[in-house]
Amino acid sequence: MAEGLEVALTDLQSSWNNVRHHTEEISSNRLLVRRGQAFNITLYFRNRAFQPGLDNIIFVTETGPLPDLPKGTRAVFSLAGHRGPSPWIASLQTIGASSLEVSLCAPPVAAVGRYLLKVHIRSLQGPVTAYQLGEFILLFNPWCPEDAVYLESEPQRQEYVMNDYGFIYQGNKNWIRPCPWNYGQFEENIIDICLELLDKSLNFQIDPATDCALRGSPVYISRVVCAMINSNDDSGVLNGNWGENYSDGTNPTEWMGSVAILKQWHATGCQPVRYGQCWVFAAVTCTVMRCLGIPTRVITNFNSGHDTDGNLIIDEYYDNTGRILENKKKDSVWNFHVWNECWMARNDLPPGFGGWQVLDATPQETSNGLYCCGPASVRAIKEGEVDLNYDTAFAFSMVNADCMAWLVFGGKEQKLHQDTNTVGNFISTKSIQSDERDDITENYKYEEGSLQERQVFLKALQKLKAGRFPGSLRAESQPRSVPLSDSPRSLATPSLQPSDAVQVSLKFQLLDSPNMGQDIRFVLLALNMSPQLKDLRVNLSAQSLLHDGSPLLPFWQDTAFITLSPEEAKTYPCKITYSQYSQYLSTDKLIRISALGEEKNSPEKILVNKIITLAYPSIVINVLGAAIVNQPLSIQVVFSNPLSEQVEDCVLTVEGSGLFRRQQRVLIGVLKPHHRASLTLETIPFKSGQRQIQANLRSNKFKDIKGYRNVYINFGL
Repeated sequence: MAEGLEVALTDLQSSWNNVRHHTEEISSNRLLVRRGQAFNITLYFRNRAFQPGLDNIIFVTETGPLPDLPKGTRAVFSLAGHRGPSPWIASLQTIGASSLEVSLCAPPVAAVGRYLLKVHIRSLQGPVTAYQLGEFILLFNPWCPEDAVYLESEPQRQEYVMNDYGFIYQGNKNWIRPCPWNYGQFEENIIDICLELLDKSLNFQIDPATDCALRGSPVYISRVVCAMINSNDDSGVLNGNWGENYSDGTNPTEWMGSVAILKQWHATGCQPVRYGQCWVFAAVTCTVMRCLGIPTRVITNFNSGHDTDGNLIIDEYYDNTGRILENKKKDSVWNFHVWNECWMARNDLPPGFGGWQVLDATPQETSNGLYCCGPASVRAIKEGEVDLNYDTAFAFSMVNADCMAWLVFGGKEQKLHQDTNTVGNFISTKSIQSDERDDITENYKYEEGSLQERQVFLKALQKLKAGRFPGSLRAESQPRSVPLSDSPRSLATPSLQPSDAVQVSLKFQLLDSPNMGQDIRFVLLALNMSPQLKDLRVNLSAQSLLHDGSPLLPFWQDTAFITLSPEEAKTYPCKITYSQYSQYLSTDKLIRISALGEEKNSPEKILVNKIITLAYPSIVINVLGAAIVNQPLSIQVVFSNPLSEQVEDCVLTVEGSGLFRRQQRVLIGVLKPHHRASLTLETIPFKSGQRQIQANLRSNKFKDIKGYRNVYINFGL
């Protein structure tokens, strides 16, 4: 009788499999495979060759702390030619003298995560011997047509799954600037930290068996990741801070990569990292999702609405000097807001709503009791289908709410104007395989001012009202009618005057690019479009804003008296000196200038404002010589103090996936006024291909002078 077949060792063929599964950037000595795609392993036997009729080999895969066949977290499948009940497949490749090569394939709906691979061998009537063959990690597969995250375009897969750097757009709608970011999703230990993040979620803590079973769904995974990136409900990755004091952590503007954040979270036993704001939450989400295999991109929405009461109206309050007041309702328009889009099928929604989905990890409002937002179908947002899961109504308001401006004077509120165009401008993301900006606003809404856009707005409003007050919905008769909120003030408001009744227009115009350390010069343009003489009194003010739209106290005020003949235009010159604004500026570097004009003997008031973002000179990075894997490389970093005063505590930070194994920090100390300096760093690149170096300079006066340089690293010999 033949003796039992004994396994001596197993070759998981990690290096070969990982290349075929697009995971070689993560590791070449650990097995990381994607679902719906076969991978090969070789079993080496101690005593004899495998005999097909004699030996029966059964494979077992298990994931999670409580593997279970009915839940799909345990699979048992045979090497026999016929398909068994298990959706996992094992097939014979080659039989050697003392080895056996086998192809294994996880179903395209399998739960992602860390798996144990075992084998049971029975030789004829002999006993069953069991062996543990090793561990592997299973990921989503955007290359597999049967996977819910399948993305047809290879350039898109390269950008949204494989690219480990990118740009996050910041600034304001008139001055959009790219902020370089190191996603680093394939850096050492990042995959382990991503899986640890799933295990730290409340869902896993409460019911680990069900949580692991649901990890095959990208919709489920995206909600778990979204809630775990912020720390509002759990031991999530980042603490949010929208104030002015970051002394017990890192100012959000200083970060330039996700790797340092995720590694700090892991190293401190999953203590939330201080601090993040929207672009940091979105960037870290992008890293985790790309690492798990879900195509993801980072989106910036300029003038982003935060409508807290769900009436699609954002109320802003001004005093008679034109300055914006702290909003008692907490509605606000963020200068820009950053979220993610993830690509997936939505079998939980009606047909047509798959594709890009909004995921927003910034903790703003709760969703099913947790601080997360999405996934919300971008197509559903465009069509006003705000009742579809998840959080589509909130996402809709971020790009499509209307703005109502109110004058608060003598305890009364007077409506100044309603603006349907302010919210949701220049919705931006990095282009595919290019450093250019893509404007994707048309994915989110029909053209502002078009009939379709207003119809979608009213459809969304009706769905929201129906959801909140069942049976009380009335059809809106006027396409421009103002949605009624719960306050009596709104009920008594007359409908708005059409825009052609406006007889005087005011507009701000900058005379120079607003650079940090320099005076801000601008003019107020006043135009009389009527056949009558107009006497205007205009109150001007400037105040700093925080990133979320919260106003700080005004630091500059002026009053202009302007007389305009019929159809006359005049300019009123203004200047805010550096000494006037320097000590009032937040690290967001935002100044809002406002003008409130009133006509003599008329109750009409005209409000105009402009947001200015102050710019820094960029850091210049020069690569000295050819960049080759495993060969020393010199990198020169040139930076300067843009201010006319000395700055202290200067620290230069440099990083770049594939170039530096960890963040480089150089203490610079003091920089004299307008002083320019350079230093040279040595590194040894360890990955080939297109890479990016990111740099940041901080001091006691500024936090985020940034620069980047793309560099192609050759493989060498």
